[in-house]
Amino acid sequence: MQSNADKLICVSVMGQIASPGFPGLPAEPYRLDAHGRPFLLPTYGGIVYNVSVGDSAYGWLADCVHPGVSISLKDDNGNRGLNLLACVGNTAMVMSGDGKGAKGVVTGKSGRFSEHVILHFEKSVREKLAIGDKINIKALGVGMILDAHPTINFKSCSPQLLDGLEVTTAPDGKLNVPVTAVLPPHLLGAGAGLTSEGGSLHLQSQDRDELRERGLDQLRLGDVVALADYDSSWNHGYLRGAVGIGVVGQGDSPRSGYGPGITLIMTSVTGGINPVVSPGVNIKDVFGLKD
Repeated sequence: MQSNADKLICVSVMGQIASPGFPGLPAEPYRLDAHGRPFLLPTYGGIVYNVSVGDSAYGWLADCVHPGVSISLKDDNGNRGLNLLACVGNTAMVMSGDGKGAKGVVTGKSGRFSEHVILHFEKSVREKLAIGDKINIKALGVGMILDAHPTINFKSCSPQLLDGLEVTTAPDGKLNVPVTAVLPPHLLGAGAGLTSEGGSLHLQSQDRDELRERGLDQLRLGDVVALADYDSSWNHGYLRGAVGIGVVGQGDSPRSGYGPGITLIMTSVTGGINPVVSPGVNIKDVFGLKD
């Protein structure tokens, strides 16, 4: 499918492996779950040794766990560049420490409060990494346009991801995109109103019966999903007829309004995307990621 990929700029962005943070320490490390009960669980950041892309998005004793490795920069301007320019599917390389030279892949982003880029490395590599290690990303994808679908906005989507999804043009002119599931707008929570250029939008997971009825309780980290009646051209928000596509980049949360975090990769305000439900569409398989 013809695109402007040959004109895109490939530029280096760098982050350091981020330590998990707990805003409010030492006075009050606890958060409240959807029932008003305090909890203290691991949250975003650090090196997660036992959760990877392809694993379930649910069931972990954590708050929005990031599978694999989370990176950021302490400099706000630099971190904003890292978060905006890195795209799902970009190659990452460890530049310092015992894991120097190891390669990984960008698999997602987290939004407000953490603003991390999430990377997959094989578990044997993770054992060699340490907080503060520098990781370089060959950022490529920002500005991508498909010739036959100029009204579709791509966000955090690398050309490699688009090729791997094997999208096609339907007879009605829409872009067919394989997805694991379609998320209804009333279940989309935290992240609404915020920028769609980076960060995440969360699937609210407190109503477990609703999730089971729609088959959303089976989502895995790395699943490609559609957002029904949701426009993310600039900021995330409800709009009938609009369609978005994202990747499940983070795990579930006990908090109200939160749940598995979605990294947006494309959106159409005119409904120019046709989600084709094909169970099992996951970036682990798209990129051949190994544990």
